[in-house]
Amino acid sequence: MTAYYLLLFLHYTGVILLVGNITVTAVWKVFANRTGDARIIAFGQRLVTGTDFGLTIPGIVLTMVGGYGCALLMGYPLFEDLWLIASQILFVVAGLIWLGILVPIQVRQARLAHGFADGGVVSDEYRALSRRWITWGLISTVPMVAVLWLMVVKPA
Repeated sequence: MTAYYLLLFLHYTGVILLVGNITVTAVWKVFANRTGDARIIAFGQRLVTGTDFGLTIPGIVLTMVGGYGCALLMGYPLFEDLWLIASQILFVVAGLIWLGILVPIQVRQARLAHGFADGGVVSDEYRALSRRWITWGLISTVPMVAVLWLMVVKPA
């Protein structure tokens, strides 16, 4: 049972890192952008990029290692219960949006922000990418919230 609780702890820690970071990151970005100050916006973008790679990726790894580890250790069938199948699909959907849409936007924004970090002018391209990023970020958060609900409720 000690291994189970260690894996469960890793799973919960991963979920906290992952969901906490995707939520806080959006808040940072929105408020930084609303200042209109190029230096603050560039700093906010650096934080978004840094925490995505420093917290989101470890959160994903811990969530998966802990969750699958618990399931395998306890002999839980991964592909029999509808709630568990749906959770895995929704997790993958959120991940595909993050990898396929959000990360490329962030990379482009990071390059643009580097150009105005010393107080230059925030380009219209950066602002358009920010709107796109927040829209897709919110869209990718919906499946993650659904996964949390499914994991807690485990509907039949």
